[in-house]
Amino acid sequence: MESSPVDPSEASARKVGRPSQGKSAEKSRAILVGALDVFTADGYAAATMDRLAAAAGVSKPTIYSYFKSKEGLFVALIQHLVKGNRMPMEVLPEAIRLQLPPEQVLTHMGTSVLESFAVKQPMLTLFRLMIGESERFPQLTKTFVREVEKPLLENVSAYLAAQPHLHFSDPMVAARMFVGSIVHYIVTQYVMHGDDLLPMDRDHMVKELVQLVVNAGRPFENHTR
Repeated sequence: MESSPVDPSEASARKVGRPSQGKSAEKSRAILVGALDVFTADGYAAATMDRLAAAAGVSKPTIYSYFKSKEGLFVALIQHLVKGNRMPMEVLPEAIRLQLPPEQVLTHMGTSVLESFAVKQPMLTLFRLMIGESERFPQLTKTFVREVEKPLLENVSAYLAAQPHLHFSDPMVAARMFVGSIVHYIVTQYVMHGDDLLPMDRDHMVKELVQLVVNAGRPFENHTR
């Protein structure tokens, strides 16, 4: 872990005239933006404080004064990405969800999540950083699961359990099947660049997945056909 004392000249400057809260937040964001570029390009281990400072356009003592260490900066970056790029939990207002058939709601949910990763590069970056540094920072991986995946699973499970025409012995298992298939698609197609080896149209995948889940929730209808 890299650490360094704060430059005395910078420390005295802050005592004389501390930056306003707005300027402080702006500088913190600039450091996080620069850190995202460096950690994405170099990974955690190879990223140096010199590179991080240069990318943010600040001095190394400034980074230390805001984040204490390279590890502290990385943790703050992951927390920032999780907070700013959560998967869509409430993709449709509850009143509308209650009026639409499950096929339509689940299709909207699946498509919205996949579009978030296809369109928003920070979502993919977050996923890659989580996978690449999960061994070094297990608590960060837990943060991702707690703040992103767990709410999505709970949202889908609660929705399935509330459907009068769907009957699951365990709605959470059905939710895991639904969300897990979407996560597998993201990892295979987007993170691991396997779209040419395992090509599958996104909309087709969502359509067939939704049909599998809905059919599993209508066992009696399936047997009487």
